[in-house]
Amino acid sequence: MDKKLIDSFCSPDRLFTREEIISKPSPVPDIHGVYGWYFKEVPPNVPTDGCVKFENFTLLYVGISPDKKGKPNSKQDLRKRVTYHYKGNAEGSTLRRSLGILLSDISNFPLRRVGSGKRMTFTHAGERWLDDWMERNAFVCWTEHQEPWILEDYLLQNLSLPLNIQGNKKHPFATELHTIRKDAISKARETPIADEKNQIRKNI
Repeated sequence: MDKKLIDSFCSPDRLFTREEIISKPSPVPDIHGVYGWYFKEVPPNVPTDGCVKFENFTLLYVGISPDKKGKPNSKQDLRKRVTYHYKGNAEGSTLRRSLGILLSDISNFPLRRVGSGKRMTFTHAGERWLDDWMERNAFVCWTEHQEPWILEDYLLQNLSLPLNIQGNKKHPFATELHTIRKDAISKARETPIADEKNQIRKNI
């Protein structure tokens, strides 16, 4: 594997903030590639032993766009995917769902069924709380790669990435996180659909 690609994650030129990513024009290119998420504050109980550190930040998660290996018809790119993680919701972002569930004791916004009950998010208010938390604590970098799943597999095999679940069975926290998420989903199914009528989500 090209050392420059690995260095782009372990020693990035810089990290970008949520405010920068959702601005127009966005600094994220509309290309294929891999992105890495660094955190200033680590969610409770997430182990960081062996994780890559950059200045005062810790690399906890990597993702790819598009995932042509798993989703051959995907029309995603880095810009769309990274932006969605920052301003989407837990239904469409694995990263947001994991973060929100891990932070739910602090936010007091557990995963809930919303709308017709088929979708699960943290409600408008909870997603807004998560937006603010990510603004302060979640920073991103990326690198171009025409077959990003190849680089992602290498990173998962050679780095400690506790917030990744898929393809990361070797990490001791992956199974625990999977169970935590499964329990949160089960509780959401047992709880009445959330009423979001008086909730407004701003800054998206």
